[in-house]
Amino acid sequence: MNTLIPKIIQGGMGTGVSNWRLAQAVSRLGQLGVVSGTGLDHILIRRLQDGDPEGHMRHALNHLPFPKMVQRILDTYFIPGGKPANAPYRNSGFHTVEGNRGPQEMCIAANFVEVFLARQGHSNPVGINYLEKIQLPHLPSIYGAMLAGVSVVIMGAGIPIEVPGILDALVNHESVSYPIQVTGAGGAEVVRMVFDPRELQEEAGQLTALHRPSFLPIVSSDTLATMLLRRASGSIQGFIIEGPLAGGHNAPPRGKLQLSASGEPIYGARDVVKLESFRAMNVPFWLAGAYGSAAGFQAALAEGATGIQAGTAFALCEESGLTPELRRALVRNAQAGKAEIFTDPCASPTGFPFKVAKLEGTLSEPDLYAKRKRRCDLGFLREVYRKDDGAIGYRCPAEPVANYVAKGGKIEDTVNRKCLCNGLVSNVGMPQLLPDGSHELPVLTLGDDFVHASQFCKSPDNPDFTAADVIRTILG
Repeated sequence: MNTLIPKIIQGGMGTGVSNWRLAQAVSRLGQLGVVSGTGLDHILIRRLQDGDPEGHMRHALNHLPFPKMVQRILDTYFIPGGKPANAPYRNSGFHTVEGNRGPQEMCIAANFVEVFLARQGHSNPVGINYLEKIQLPHLPSIYGAMLAGVSVVIMGAGIPIEVPGILDALVNHESVSYPIQVTGAGGAEVVRMVFDPRELQEEAGQLTALHRPSFLPIVSSDTLATMLLRRASGSIQGFIIEGPLAGGHNAPPRGKLQLSASGEPIYGARDVVKLESFRAMNVPFWLAGAYGSAAGFQAALAEGATGIQAGTAFALCEESGLTPELRRALVRNAQAGKAEIFTDPCASPTGFPFKVAKLEGTLSEPDLYAKRKRRCDLGFLREVYRKDDGAIGYRCPAEPVANYVAKGGKIEDTVNRKCLCNGLVSNVGMPQLLPDGSHELPVLTLGDDFVHASQFCKSPDNPDFTAADVIRTILG
């Protein structure tokens, strides 16, 4: 199956929501299954500390061509039988611009494991999705996915102009670098993060040529797509065009930010994508953001799209990484006509609008958010900044306010910021245990299609449906 044939691309959602089981199920059915590459190193660490009861992690790790690396990881994180319930998870170190070897090895291993497992039992393509905003793990993450034979790399939430050339170079295990945005008193600057796969080689002649995956950037305008086609460091095989109705991070409205009476960003005529421009580019494109239905699919085809990307529907299916309790509670809300989505202009430390699905017992409840003690122990969304002494530092507007301000951050940037890192990991059943005996609470994100989730259910009193049900409904 050609990597650009699928009519449906399954969204690469959250941290561990688009897991290997979901991607495998979708790819087995002839569409493009996609794993989320966000925070995979921490997902693997916690699966190993939970004892890897089914053995899938260790099975996949046994196929990674760096056995000494694998042994280091198992010696550090694997707990036979799982950690005690009253013990917190151990985290790895933070990623750094200079390249922290331990976290880099975890990224290589975790991305390899997720893609390797998603590819088992079929011969169809599997993709992986990254957020450009989370820059520090990119190079080892992409390399790990390529070692496992990933067919498609998808990237949004930024301008991934150098990724195509990186894919070309990693085919032959060449040294690569990535531009890291650094903020400072003198304005923004760029430093280069370097990654050399050959330093990982454990024996002579170990590294053979890899498959070069297709690259599909996620864009929200024809202007960005045109720029990428002209200036990208290598070839681009198509685009995913995502509108503001999609889940997760949305592109900010163009022009001055204005909020509705409910406090949500207002999108206007300037934010409407010019599909005629994409048709003239003569490259495949998929439409995303409330196209996850038979009508949405047909509307996309009528606009000249190859197909659609659907996220919310797959996030709520049985194969999703969401805990069954959260998934069923969300679907029951949709069945009862009580599905609520809020496009929060402040929640994400990135500054991008972020879709929050409202659900009792999660950080979508203001009282629960207010009670949470701020901490930054995972650091996916940390900002790189230049200290007064010229050294590189790291900060996040969702960390303790005093810490952020002491690092030169503006106090107004901390208002209503939520720790998406811990919240998203909690969604998939691995919440961190806190000193007071409580656990980190979930932060759920879905697209506006959430209100129509009941279309996939077999009956009004059954909240469970499968990836096959989603595909069958969309394709009609």
